[in-house]
Amino acid sequence: MSDNLRQLVSATRAAAPTVATLNSAKRNAILLAMAEIIDQQHALLLAHNERDLEAARERGVAVAMLDRLAVNPERLQALASSLRQVAALPDPIGGRRPFSKPGSGIVVYKQRIPLGVILMIYEARPNVAVDAAALCLKSGNTILLRGGSEARHSNAAIGALWQQVLKQQQVPPAAITVLTECSHDDVNTMLQWDDLIDLVIPRGGEKLIRSVAANSRIPVIRHYQGVCHLFVDESAEPDMAIDLLIDGKCSRPAVCNALESLLVHANIANDWLPRAASALRSRQVELRGCPRTQALVNDCLAASEADWATEYLERIISIRVVDDLDQAIAHIRQYGSQHSEVICTSNDSNAERFLNEVDASVVLVNASSRFNDGGELGLGAEIGIATTKLHAYGPMGLDSLTAEKYVVMGHGEVRHPDSRRR
Repeated sequence: MSDNLRQLVSATRAAAPTVATLNSAKRNAILLAMAEIIDQQHALLLAHNERDLEAARERGVAVAMLDRLAVNPERLQALASSLRQVAALPDPIGGRRPFSKPGSGIVVYKQRIPLGVILMIYEARPNVAVDAAALCLKSGNTILLRGGSEARHSNAAIGALWQQVLKQQQVPPAAITVLTECSHDDVNTMLQWDDLIDLVIPRGGEKLIRSVAANSRIPVIRHYQGVCHLFVDESAEPDMAIDLLIDGKCSRPAVCNALESLLVHANIANDWLPRAASALRSRQVELRGCPRTQALVNDCLAASEADWATEYLERIISIRVVDDLDQAIAHIRQYGSQHSEVICTSNDSNAERFLNEVDASVVLVNASSRFNDGGELGLGAEIGIATTKLHAYGPMGLDSLTAEKYVVMGHGEVRHPDSRRR
């Protein structure tokens, strides 16, 4: 596979200059054409996805994984809508902004450019093969998509549709390459090809991401797990806090911006926590709590040390009663994953402290953790949520898939006038 794989990757590298110089109308036309073909091919995509789901069920795959793997008509409609939204976004490429006017007479600008070739390594989610490719194409990049084997048929079907659209639009099909025959050893081989690939984005479990980061010679943007907290302050409006808790934990437990841990101020725990526990239990959420929580909530399991740092991705939540904001922030610093952190409070001073002292890609005041999403934050779509800070932090949209180069406009200026021809 190695020689054939290098040919595939080389073809994607060769397509990069063409894609980088496509005009905005052409890139948008490709995205809109892909949206149309997804609308037309629901039956095909659902049939391929069912093959993946059937194989996953036979292997006894966890419910959370099945949810991430599943495609349905509503999700396909959302994918087509996302493509249209990305097409409608401003073009991130070519914008030139004034930077400086040094005394030498030159004028300096900064101009956005594509990153080049991006390798996306991901698990389970077939939608990544649409969203990631759309964002890369819109930002002038080419992309290699290596999905998990559990979504092999779904990814192959989406890849075939991208190839069809690119050929119709007379753009090199290698601009979007879905790698369906690519082993773990092949991935490790690709991670050495810094002459062909400019950036690697792994998206999946922590084990996958740490493995890619450890083996890659290519820069890696890491999207680690989401151990997300809601802190209910003593001044919190009780009904609002319940709403944030239920939406954050129960609306879709298997996603990275779902709540995994609840922190409750001791001054309101006696009254509010039993209410919250009842609301969670009515939605089949298992409760694991500290001793103070167990004293207030019947049938709450004891939380272990490991629970505080666990991304459950299912209907389980850990609960701790804390003495004050300081203890809540200390807990988040120790166990959080720099993903999404929420405070429910009516105290402006506490809200500001939480915003300033909690280090996470998105920090929210009186809003659900589920808003840490590219579409919800106005990016149109995202390629993932970076939990490390170089070179992006939080949902990665179009701007995060570009760099800036300096552009200098002169009138014959030289830096060393004495060196000019006499």
